[in-house]
Amino acid sequence: MTTAARPGTAAPKPVPKPVPELAADLDAGLRRLKLSTVRRLAAEVMQTAKTQRWTPEEVLRTLIEAEIAARDASNAANRLKAAAFPVTKTLDTFDVAGSSIPAATYDYLASLEWVGTQQNLALIGPPGTGKSHTLVGLGHAAVTAGLKVRYFTAAELIDTLYRGLADNTVGKVIESVLRADLVICDEVGFAPLDDTGTQLLFRLVAAAYERRSLAVASHWPFEQWGRFLPEHTTAASILDRLLHHCTVVVTEGDSYRMRHRTTGRR
Repeated sequence: MTTAARPGTAAPKPVPKPVPELAADLDAGLRRLKLSTVRRLAAEVMQTAKTQRWTPEEVLRTLIEAEIAARDASNAANRLKAAAFPVTKTLDTFDVAGSSIPAATYDYLASLEWVGTQQNLALIGPPGTGKSHTLVGLGHAAVTAGLKVRYFTAAELIDTLYRGLADNTVGKVIESVLRADLVICDEVGFAPLDDTGTQLLFRLVAAAYERRSLAVASHWPFEQWGRFLPEHTTAASILDRLLHHCTVVVTEGDSYRMRHRTTGRR
């Protein structure tokens, strides 16, 4: 017998039915297959399917789509962590109109077509003209597109290669770096390299040549790279391989940081 609500009082809310637990054998099978999202949602989805009279195809499609979405999100998070970006910068937050980079060039870079064809990118210009933001933004876009990315400053990259030199594993270190589809090297030329550092950089650039995309940024024009690369022949060889299949973008203008600096008030 149903108890009617008293006049002037709200009817009690229906108590939702508890979701039954998944059968032990199904739970064990899904765990063994590592279908963690299906395992987590299966009981609830089957209960909904009974209530709404879903077809078997609808049940299967719902569970498969949920598992794929969860794995895609997990893979993207892992790729983002492996990229090791120093900050979060995206292409959407870049002021193209206020930049010296032509809009058509920026659109081409954002398409990532050049990464798919193992071409390079070189951004050359004074500090504060959008080079680092562009590199990190492109890296984020590549991660979102399902590509593997590694970000380094030039100093970090050379330190990484030096560690391989110490235990005679430079080749393995370079191959590990080049597992990425796009290798970003920012702040090239901020500090001079010695002969060994220059040779290590050459080995990486030579190994990446026509195999992986390199994206670099420097405030030194190419004709002045001798300021931080001491051996002329090696420097020329680096540039020869880097620039053979390369989009070169020269940035200019006042520093964005200086234009938007925070000034103290009395």
